[in-house]
Amino acid sequence: MPDNTRRARDEAFWQTFADRYDVQPGPVNLENGYFGRMSRTVIEEYQRNIELINTSNSIYVRQRFEQHDNLEIRAQLAELIGVRAQSVALTRNATEGLQSLIRNYNRLQPGDQVLICDLEYDTVKGAMRWLAQQRGVEVIEITHHHPASFDSLLESYREAFTRHPKLKLMALTHVTHRTGLVMPVQAIAALAKEHGVDIILDGAHALGQIEFDLQALGIAFAGYNLHKWIGAPLTLGFIYIAPQRLADIDPDMGEMHYPVTDIRARTSYSTPNIPALMTLPLVFEEHDALGGAAAKSPRLNYLRNLWVSRVRHLPGIEVLTPDDPQLYCGITALRFTRHADQQAMAERLLSEFNLFTVVRTGAACGPCIRITPGLTTTAGEMEQLVHALNQLR
Repeated sequence: MPDNTRRARDEAFWQTFADRYDVQPGPVNLENGYFGRMSRTVIEEYQRNIELINTSNSIYVRQRFEQHDNLEIRAQLAELIGVRAQSVALTRNATEGLQSLIRNYNRLQPGDQVLICDLEYDTVKGAMRWLAQQRGVEVIEITHHHPASFDSLLESYREAFTRHPKLKLMALTHVTHRTGLVMPVQAIAALAKEHGVDIILDGAHALGQIEFDLQALGIAFAGYNLHKWIGAPLTLGFIYIAPQRLADIDPDMGEMHYPVTDIRARTSYSTPNIPALMTLPLVFEEHDALGGAAAKSPRLNYLRNLWVSRVRHLPGIEVLTPDDPQLYCGITALRFTRHADQQAMAERLLSEFNLFTVVRTGAACGPCIRITPGLTTTAGEMEQLVHALNQLR
């Protein structure tokens, strides 16, 4: 058994990890997909940085941060994902970055088609529909068969590319926020390339939660968060543009603070959350010290499987996320089949069993309750979930 797989089951080890975090007494949080916790040491560093910026003000920022520290942080970020520093630009979150990539993609002509699916983030769908209004393109929306399989997902895109030869651009979500389905990005990207379709990848839930090689995926444009599974303060994300494709994304609304050859011109220029950015070197250090996604992913998958394996075949419960290891991560969704109102059931999980979850809607397979353990979640808390589901089903 690989070390990380063995460690994933080691409750004593993960308790020492959880001890680095301050957790408010109250419900068990099974909605860790919204944003992640910062460790106690990261919070302390963040607070020190707030004090430094408040006292030194623009003197430090102009003389040190803008000229040196910011560039070093960007280089560390690029190293984290195995790309060149010139191919990343910091944003406030993945959504901001994805909107910039979509609205500034310049290879569309009136009459072209763009593609979305039912599992995309609503803001991404909205941005693609905005293209229809502003560029005269047609939006094609597909729905994925349920239950999903590797082959069915790939076939959905193969059929779309064949049926709609005017497709030029598509959105693709690496880890879908509704059900936690992990899309076979590399296979879909290869298929899209055959048909001349570019992909803008939503990696908001992927970075830090699952292992991937960005360059091997064959993706030229992507947006990511740093505040979900990396452990950074809120308001931090970034975009990636493959260097050879930079010219296909225009500077954001004519941004002139950076040269047209600089990826940073593809984001809005404004005063960022400098103390949060200054905290990133410590965030990266702690992420790497734990073992990165290679350590986090097995733990989250282990916690997921503790409850899924116990309820998958129970009458009254439908687990919507498949068990193919290629297609799942820590996030997984379920539905109570004997109860129409999933929101009411989520409220009962909270009021009767002290378990906090969230309902997601918008997928063709219907409303669901999203279960997202975190890195401070224990096996015992998964047992609490199994008990609750048995009682409520």
